[in-house]
Amino acid sequence: MTQRLLHHHADGPAAAPPLLLGPSLGTTLAVWEAQVPALAREHRVIRYDLPGHGGSAAGLLPGTEPGRTTVADLAALVLDLADALGLERFGYAGISLGGAVGTWLAAHHPHRVEALAVVCSAARFGTPALWHERAALVRAQGTGPVADGAIGRWFTPAFATRIEALALADDVRAADPRAYAACCDALAAFDVTGDLPRITARTLVVAGREDVATPVDRARELADGIPGAGLVEIARAGHLAAVERPEPVRAALLGHFTAGTAAEQRRAAGQSVRRAVLGDAHVDRAQAGTTAFTADFQDFITRYAWGEIWTRPGLPARTRSCITLTALVARGHHEELALHLRAALRLGLTPEEIKEVLLQTAVYCGVPAANTAFAIAQRVLEEER
Repeated sequence: MTQRLLHHHADGPAAAPPLLLGPSLGTTLAVWEAQVPALAREHRVIRYDLPGHGGSAAGLLPGTEPGRTTVADLAALVLDLADALGLERFGYAGISLGGAVGTWLAAHHPHRVEALAVVCSAARFGTPALWHERAALVRAQGTGPVADGAIGRWFTPAFATRIEALALADDVRAADPRAYAACCDALAAFDVTGDLPRITARTLVVAGREDVATPVDRARELADGIPGAGLVEIARAGHLAAVERPEPVRAALLGHFTAGTAAEQRRAAGQSVRRAVLGDAHVDRAQAGTTAFTADFQDFITRYAWGEIWTRPGLPARTRSCITLTALVARGHHEELALHLRAALRLGLTPEEIKEVLLQTAVYCGVPAANTAFAIAQRVLEEER
């Protein structure tokens, strides 16, 4: 039987708001694995494979000859999938080529995209000649040669030897060479720079600061061009930031896609963000220790602090973390300071950035307060190493 839809996998409550996740070139829906449990708590998460990748047939493409396939063709396949699933409007997050698909959909079908997250992507991907050369190489020799260099393009050297990185490189080798090359052609022709002002969906752009495939300036171009878009830069992350630094990417996505939910959903949104920032272990301990006396307070901080404030789109989670550290130093809340220092590391702040925050507190909160804060931070950093 001829496959008519992109291979896909759904997680989360069937009645929850739908959220489509698009992969990057050479990867499968597994590239989103680390993000799914948190996103699926309050969304119907649907991941799909690009044609010729994972479980999707290369035959879904209009053709695999040079120059035949465009990003618009890939977007049409996503709309076919959404229609088959009965999704009139949906949230969409995509990595690299998957992000290009989402950007094209939001610009050309604004009535379908409720909210958009573009992760390590661009309005245009380098020079067309580079993509035509890669397409020709794959058509001639298969995906092996590009798979060998994929890890270096996707990850920082510190992450490149991890098992997660090596597994994703195997997905490149397994991709259909004709479909991979056709997707290269689509990237060569892709340029939505002039279409960015047409996007009306609430948009977040996420960038890896050490991304060599789509450098941070490409992300800033997207954020500057899309009206009202936010931008989050993930420290110590390469092109597949959602794999290399899942915690800060997860926090950014949760904050973006849960913003503006109905009042009855704020508790669930707050729970998701609280776990992403503070970690499952801490939240589990807090819930296990909840009594009839403290239950209302726990519900209050989950709904209000985490469900209404931390989920707001106006500030990135990293910025909120810096503000929180400053307030805790000023008030002398030392146990909470240690907790939020760990959260800051989880959100992508470097020890150097934490040091700068604490130096700032020495000026405005007092040297004795900063002295204690530095001692606590030193202990936390040593423990986290």
